[in-house]
Amino acid sequence: MLTAMVDFHTHILPDIDDGSRGVEESLQMLHAMPEVSCVIATPHFYARENTPERFLRRRTAAWEKLRERLDGTEPDIRLGAEVCYFEGICRSGELPALCIEGTNVLLLEMPFESWSSRALNDLLELGHRADVQIVLAHAERYDIFYHKRDWQRIADSPILIQCNAAFFLHLRTRHRALRLLKNGYIHLLGSDCHGIERRVPNLGEAAQVIRKCLGEDALRDIDRMALYLLDGKGAE
Repeated sequence: MLTAMVDFHTHILPDIDDGSRGVEESLQMLHAMPEVSCVIATPHFYARENTPERFLRRRTAAWEKLRERLDGTEPDIRLGAEVCYFEGICRSGELPALCIEGTNVLLLEMPFESWSSRALNDLLELGHRADVQIVLAHAERYDIFYHKRDWQRIADSPILIQCNAAFFLHLRTRHRALRLLKNGYIHLLGSDCHGIERRVPNLGEAAQVIRKCLGEDALRDIDRMALYLLDGKGAE
């Protein structure tokens, strides 16, 4: 069993988005992931609803409510955000404030409908910015992920790809997930957990599938990338 699995995408902070509905649920979620040593708390950030300053105040308040109840048996928690794409994002000077604390890593959620050429170009431009390292959240949920020509432009860029554990657990997607991971197209994993009964912590289950089908080294590679990013070194 790996001892340093990182869940790179979670909604475990209480009462801030559509994730945990309170401190008790947050604690249950954290205790339901014994194989995870570090959790990135990534509540949704929507530019149309919050300024970064207001979002960070709300995130701090949610974190303080949870932190005072931790007993030391939980995984380490690092604060970040899941930033929803908005027009002009590639020129925004406020993005570094939304990166995972202590890093330049920004978890980015793109639109679920077909992307416009502008959205794709914004993403690619953002991917080449020097002050942020883009991680594309739950990439398997986007239509473009299944169109080789456009997707190859993303794969050839500095953008890193995070996929959800469910991608490896559903029978209809497992084979593709394993193939993409084996071929180096998936860099990071997350549970994208939202609750203890819905969209639950399941990174350990995905790890079991990966370990069985691809071996321990495949998991170690993901772990090394996550820890490298969390060291504040960006990605090469």
